[in-house]
Amino acid sequence: MSFKHLARPLIAATLAAATLAALPACADDMAAAPASSNAGATPIAGDGVYKAFHEKEGIQRIMDDFIVRVTTDPRIERRFANANLQRLNLLLVQQVCYLTGGPCEYTGKDMKAAHAAMGLKDDDFNALAEDLQLSMDREGVSFAAQNALLQKLAPMEHVIVTRRGPLP
Repeated sequence: MSFKHLARPLIAATLAAATLAALPACADDMAAAPASSNAGATPIAGDGVYKAFHEKEGIQRIMDDFIVRVTTDPRIERRFANANLQRLNLLLVQQVCYLTGGPCEYTGKDMKAAHAAMGLKDDDFNALAEDLQLSMDREGVSFAAQNALLQKLAPMEHVIVTRRGPLP
């Protein structure tokens, strides 16, 4: 399925920004940073969106499912070949928990530093977005809650996708 055929392309694209933002090129790129200052955005006020994501347990289920999807998706599995998947999972849970207004702190690198050397392209971004959308849908996250998170995630795309166009 191509990105342009998604029923909700804006959600998928924006969620990809957040996910790629937590994706390290390798284990060395996962050094701890000051708590939450590198999450890419300020959190959503209140805890309503966090609760709509089924709190930390729901976010953990989303990321567990998502890691399986991206590491087996032939379009992007190579991006995860050298990743510390356990640490990636932790950072993704932290980031989404924090951004949705939950009690978590994000301890990963800032978005630009984490992705600077990866050369991520639009095709990587789109494939990852599709996988993340499927994981969120599987958890039953409401469309309204996804949209609230999207407002925080959308600006991250321009920082993490550094190469435009399809893969060669």
